[in-house]
Amino acid sequence: MIPLFKVAMNLPRAAEMVAEVLASGYVGEGAMVERFEEALVKMLCLPARPAGEPPILAVNSCTMALTIALDCIGAGPGDEVITTPITCTATSGAIAKTGAALVWADVNPATGCIDPSSIAERITTRTRAIVAVDWGGRLCDYRALADVTRPGKPAIPVIQDAAHSFLSANGPPGDYTCYSFGPIKHLTCGGYGGALVVPPEQARRARLLRWHGLDRRSSADFRCAQDIIEAGYRGHMTDDQAAVGLANLERVEWVVARHRENAAWYDRALASLPGVTLPPFAPGSSYWLYTILADDRDGLQARLAARGVASSQVHAINTRHTAFQRQSRGSDSVPDADYFDAHQLSIPVGWWVSEQDREQVAEAVWASVTERQVAYA
Repeated sequence: MIPLFKVAMNLPRAAEMVAEVLASGYVGEGAMVERFEEALVKMLCLPARPAGEPPILAVNSCTMALTIALDCIGAGPGDEVITTPITCTATSGAIAKTGAALVWADVNPATGCIDPSSIAERITTRTRAIVAVDWGGRLCDYRALADVTRPGKPAIPVIQDAAHSFLSANGPPGDYTCYSFGPIKHLTCGGYGGALVVPPEQARRARLLRWHGLDRRSSADFRCAQDIIEAGYRGHMTDDQAAVGLANLERVEWVVARHRENAAWYDRALASLPGVTLPPFAPGSSYWLYTILADDRDGLQARLAARGVASSQVHAINTRHTAFQRQSRGSDSVPDADYFDAHQLSIPVGWWVSEQDREQVAEAVWASVTERQVAYA
């Protein structure tokens, strides 16, 4: 079976760096986390900030990054947060736990990314934030989002859920950007990990929220000498996680390049496939997923499995979950998101997919579609 996902681990380098941390006798948030943050600043070309306030914070998951971002914005009961239902449940869950109402915007039916015009129709005086998700590595149209959100006084902040889109290019980011370094992402910290890019005026507050409202850098006796002004989370990254992340940063550009190369090959090999719509070409996408839309999605998935090719919907539309239905405004129709959810299927596109593998995948897709056509003839 050609797998849909695989862990991108830079061995033996990752093992060596973790061993270094374990031998040091300290595995909490320390020097290795700072090194990882510094490396991310360079990799992502982030602007410099005043000393002591890094532009990016390493955290223990993308969910925590979303949680801190929403906290910095002040989302809570009585507020509304506009987001997309085409995403991992972590996105909606982080919003729901603030107590704010989920407001579902529709998506581009070809890409699964949030539709700025749909957002414009849903903005009210209660709108506290917009959370956009870069489905499969494809960036949302953040310029159009800015046109929608900036006319207001004050502007509505945009949170970019970049869990799928590490090193995606071509376009400005959101006001807050949340990365995932989970087990199967382009860049993994081994188990889980994430990072948050915040506006300069929220950098210190976000750092305090990351660790119980305490400043780990201010004094040696930080746990009992400081006064906690605002309660925070146990959301920090640890040195052993950062060590794995640092090792994998050494080859993440190659990983993303392989995803892009395979995606471009599929664009050619699967062109004009009857009953299947390919994702629009996106040169800046990191292509964590290569998502096609199939008339007979479930049948195609079963036929691909029979031919040794793994495929999946990866995430289902979030409007179907009872917990989110209770928390949503409940009056928003999302027909394009419903269409995308009913037809979307991702096929193997990652760094592990060899030239021979991708030929097998393409042949399996073509054969599966042809088999269906013959059956219905």
